[in-house]
Amino acid sequence: MVCNRSLTELKNIGKKIAERLSEAGIHTEEALRAAGPVEAHKMIRGNHPDETLPLCYYLYSFEGALCDKHWDAIGEERKRELKRAIAD
Repeated sequence: MVCNRSLTELKNIGKKIAERLSEAGIHTEEALRAAGPVEAHKMIRGNHPDETLPLCYYLYSFEGALCDKHWDAIGEERKRELKRAIAD
């Protein structure tokens, strides 16, 4: 598995999401893997506390990027697990 791609080379990660990740100190695929989707979402949410972060654009996109899947293909059970994890 390749772990050194730039963020925009990953599925679901466009320029805006890559910029948000970079603001949080996540600049590469390897760094995103190390943080994981839940922590990456929490870091971005911490940087933008007054902004609503759509789960599909952030949390699910990170999971999909790390699994090389479109965010909508990660499965409902996994989406529920991720959603519970960010509520903690």
